[in-house]
Amino acid sequence: MADAALIGHELEKGGLSARPTRVETREQFLAELEKHTPDIILSDHGLPSFDGFTALKEARKRCPEIPFIFVAQAHGPEEVIRSYEGGATNFVLKHELSGRLVPVIREALQKKTENRRSEAVSETQQLRALLNEAEQRCRQRTADLDAAVKELDAFSYSVSHDLRAPLRHIDGFVEMLNQRLRAQSDTTTQEYLGIISAAAKQMGTLIDALLSFSRTSRAPLFHSRVALDKVVQSVTRDLHFETEGRDVQWKIDPLPTVDGDPTLLRQAFFNLISNALKFTRTKNPSRIEIAAEERPAEWLLHVRDNGVGFDMQYAGKLFGVFQRLHPPSEFEGIGIGLANARRIIQRHGGRIWAEARPGEGSVFYFSLPRESA
Repeated sequence: MADAALIGHELEKGGLSARPTRVETREQFLAELEKHTPDIILSDHGLPSFDGFTALKEARKRCPEIPFIFVAQAHGPEEVIRSYEGGATNFVLKHELSGRLVPVIREALQKKTENRRSEAVSETQQLRALLNEAEQRCRQRTADLDAAVKELDAFSYSVSHDLRAPLRHIDGFVEMLNQRLRAQSDTTTQEYLGIISAAAKQMGTLIDALLSFSRTSRAPLFHSRVALDKVVQSVTRDLHFETEGRDVQWKIDPLPTVDGDPTLLRQAFFNLISNALKFTRTKNPSRIEIAAEERPAEWLLHVRDNGVGFDMQYAGKLFGVFQRLHPPSEFEGIGIGLANARRIIQRHGGRIWAEARPGEGSVFYFSLPRESA
């Protein structure tokens, strides 16, 4: 309701005469489209009983010529890209309503009018107009994506600098207080101070992980031919400290050479293999298998282990940031490795998923295109 009121205020302030109709369900939305064709559609991403992308899909089927503008708070450039790929006319961030919403609506309405006029021109002129519009849209998309990336950069800067300072103060003053009270404090006081210090250090670790995930999401891809055999050999060498004193049985089949970013692909393999080593720690022997299957358009790879596994009803949480299926008291970690692996594979045009049974191990599948993504 608050967002709708703000939008109405911006329309009135911008001199746009509007008779808005607010809907909250898919049924209401479709009923309104059946009753009359709107001049323009404004939508958030998340609606009370359905989502804006569903509304966009329905609108494009029923009235493809009507401008559809998302007025939302993007959580990353992927949402902006998905909006335009779905056929959205434009995207306005909520914090940019004032000064941007009305010009975007005017531009969309003007383009709609121009498109209707163009129906009377020749086929060649229509094609030229569509090409010009596509070029303009491309420029607009680029500008919106740049704005989204800048917003993410600003967030990362805030996390890196603004949040680190109070953590340093907490940890530093706890140490000073600890030294000052050491001679006269009891065991409980020392324990409390230790908990505060450990929590501050853990928060610092989480901040580092979040920044690493942000960089993985936005870093440019440097494509080259990557021999995955050598990548896995390098990763297993670096993880030798995890295998000392353990009976780890490796089965590594021949792996392909693919097109991709060698640094990021190595990070994905490192996260998946170190994950397998961690969750087979209670097994003797530990078995880890890495293999690839050639398919017409992709390579299907997997990392299989005989570790503790997990319940498949929680599989949807696996690749979320800071999501864990096992308590830290059993297995260390902060829940960022699989999220990073997923983002890396997706940026290479692939997909990743897992299958497991509790106590019987896990297998992580992921695909990589045979040609450049």
